[in-house]
Amino acid sequence: MNPQKPKSGAGQPASILVVDDTPANLQVLAGMLKDRGYKVRPVPSGKLALLAAGRDPPDLILLDINMPEMNGYEVCEHLKADDHLKGIPVIFISALTEQLDKVKAFATGGVDYITKPFQMEELHARVETHLKLRRLQIDLEEYSRHLESARARLKLDLEFAREVQRGFLPRRLPVVPGYEFFAHYESAFEIGGDYYDFIPLPRQRLAVLLGDVAGKGVAAALLMAKLSADARFCILTEPDPAAAVTNLNSLITQSSIADKFITLAAAILDPQSHIVTLVNAGHPSPLIYHRATRTVGEATSLAAAGLPLGVQDGFAYVSSQVFLEPGDCILTFSDGVTEAMDVNNVQLGTKGVYAAMQGEDYSPQALGDRVVTVVKQFAAGRSQHDDIALVGFGRTG
Repeated sequence: MNPQKPKSGAGQPASILVVDDTPANLQVLAGMLKDRGYKVRPVPSGKLALLAAGRDPPDLILLDINMPEMNGYEVCEHLKADDHLKGIPVIFISALTEQLDKVKAFATGGVDYITKPFQMEELHARVETHLKLRRLQIDLEEYSRHLESARARLKLDLEFAREVQRGFLPRRLPVVPGYEFFAHYESAFEIGGDYYDFIPLPRQRLAVLLGDVAGKGVAAALLMAKLSADARFCILTEPDPAAAVTNLNSLITQSSIADKFITLAAAILDPQSHIVTLVNAGHPSPLIYHRATRTVGEATSLAAAGLPLGVQDGFAYVSSQVFLEPGDCILTFSDGVTEAMDVNNVQLGTKGVYAAMQGEDYSPQALGDRVVTVVKQFAAGRSQHDDIALVGFGRTG
């Protein structure tokens, strides 16, 4: 049951319950308030006041303190204990000759007090003030209920969107003889803008893609969905990886999303020759781990890195190649890895990733797990501020 909203102006008049055991006082108060257009309901005792308020909650109560059987303080305590009535403002009434315990009056839930004999202008000023405050309180409660409902709907929508977005990502790692794969995805919010995919190609080759949409949230997630579809189309219809990324850039640039761009690292693995062809569209360079020396370096040079997708239509991307020795691994990640911050606002950086990868003998899975662990340990104590995605693969024999 929602509290009744006080009316004024062209609407119904506000309802005021007047409680006093003296008939003369009831008559005076009722007359003064009716003259101002209020709907007045006079009752002569505290018990009757509680019954009247329970049947039809008023907008405001004027409550005498000194009454037999149940005084005003007791009446107010009963009102405030009732969830349906506790929001009704109570103004206490006291005679000048009577002792008014102001502390008790406010402690029991009163909002104000007036003294007898009544001054008309003072009475109306206090009544109108607390009716206005009550209107504002109810408006705020209604707004809060609507806001909470909207938040609940948004949460459900985002949870659904998250599941839909997860559907664009691979459900399982590829199975390629002589190779092992690793993938990790963690969005900073319910939905994110990082993307990765494994796309089987003719002649037993495999495309491994990782992208990062600028921004976060719903807009980034929608563009991520477009990227997923367009990337598959371009990679599957154009044999040359550099030309495929060039075509993908045209699709992204010519779309209606002109204020967003995407960084992308594409790797085409040929498990027969153990050659990996790499195309970089403004993305952090994939790293290559050499098991023989237990060292790590950039798999592509700065000169081979092109512009992010969506920046310039017609930009021609180039490719480079690396050969994988037994035990060598390629690791690609989004900038949520290198830009992870500790409690002192210091970024992990590429050097931190290098330090995590060097000096040990890692399998591809162990290498990926190691980097994820380092990122989480480094950023311990801080909330994740960016999406994190890692994709890796390596030659096992």
